[in-house]
Amino acid sequence: MKKTNHYLSEQFITEWLSPDVGFVFRSGQVLDDFSSQYQHIEVMETAAFGRVFRLDGYLMTSEADEWFYHENLNHIPAITHPDPRTALIIGGGDGGSARQLLKYPGMERVVVCELDAGVVAIAEEYFEKVHQGAFHDPRLELVIADGLHYVAQCQQPFDLIVLDLTDPQGYAEPLYGREFFTECARLIGDHGLLSLHVGSPQFHPERCRHLFSELKAVFRVVRPVLIPITLYGGFWAMACASQLRDPKRLDADMVEQRLQQRGIAGLHYYNGDTHQAALAVPNFVRELLS
Repeated sequence: MKKTNHYLSEQFITEWLSPDVGFVFRSGQVLDDFSSQYQHIEVMETAAFGRVFRLDGYLMTSEADEWFYHENLNHIPAITHPDPRTALIIGGGDGGSARQLLKYPGMERVVVCELDAGVVAIAEEYFEKVHQGAFHDPRLELVIADGLHYVAQCQQPFDLIVLDLTDPQGYAEPLYGREFFTECARLIGDHGLLSLHVGSPQFHPERCRHLFSELKAVFRVVRPVLIPITLYGGFWAMACASQLRDPKRLDADMVEQRLQQRGIAGLHYYNGDTHQAALAVPNFVRELLS
């Protein structure tokens, strides 16, 4: 797979949050650097985050802190659901979301619909610490396809849908719109849940306002999920949406009870207290989304 394009040659990696603000850390050895059919893919070693990869210059995941993102994106909806059996992940080619959902002993089927086979290939080769063998679990079905078309054509219901996507631009942009959210709502019905990452309320306020507005036009319950993600530059927003199920109805003890009953272990971040904390909304975010 290795093709030396020398696209990544800087000593420092910069993740720009806005035209004026960025997050910088030192790069290390470049392990892979090539262009797929859809995007430019880079894999590198770093002292701060272990192995990381970028798509078209944007950081996606790292060995050292992927759990800030993957645990909250997946366990908040999965624990809120009383008995999740089926899940659809749109994107998620690194396998991190699949790994978290496959922890559930009642989970019978997880479909990962990833646009770019190149992302799955680099995950298999370089990011075993992230997916931990999820791609080889017999309950997992890998589909290389456009998630927009897959969802539009799908007739099978799911308990959970997780949008583990790049930012809303390029190929991913249509997957952040009201029409696509409506198709997701069709698949999860009244009792399922949708989870997705949104952006930084501090540095992407208009994006956050717009996406929550689009979600509220489709779902009766839309909860902001607010967590720190160092690799993305700090304070970050996700969303958990449903017609009937509300993650805020679960207190810390109920979350802990469900984690224990379902045998969910080995988590670095998520627990009963952080479930409630992630759903607490600061005043400036309330004002932004009002």
